[in-house]
Amino acid sequence: MRRALRVEPAGHWPRDSASGTITLDHESRHRRRLQLATDAGEFFLLDLPRAVVMGNGDGLGLDDGSWIEVRAKAEALLEVTASPAVLCKLAWHIGNRHIPAAIEPHRILIRDDHVLAEMLTAQGAMLRRVSEPFMPEAGAYDTHNHEHRHEH
Repeated sequence: MRRALRVEPAGHWPRDSASGTITLDHESRHRRRLQLATDAGEFFLLDLPRAVVMGNGDGLGLDDGSWIEVRAKAEALLEVTASPAVLCKLAWHIGNRHIPAAIEPHRILIRDDHVLAEMLTAQGAMLRRVSEPFMPEAGAYDTHNHEHRHEH
């Protein structure tokens, strides 16, 4: 069985050498060792020295010299919007609950959850259900997050 031994950020691996793709949700993109299958059904072993968060477009370097492109799967999410002042307050409430969130200039994306939806609406949020790849912020203590992996 082929083994994926490293992850390289999008733009830092030879994309023209990709032998396939794998589409994973957010939780499945944060792994160290696991048997996976490409989108075409070819099995390989993810065998990394430590768990990393794989981002959309990252490359998995295999032991035979080939690469597999990681694609972020669309997931059921809540798009949270509000005025800038209210959006900041909502971000604090989400963070206070340690909820994974993608923070963008004019919106926050979280997993669809009816309990959180009620709390956020009560705090002044406007909510919309969307289906998009989920790329939440790395934790404050995560020194090996996607944006900085290539620097270590």
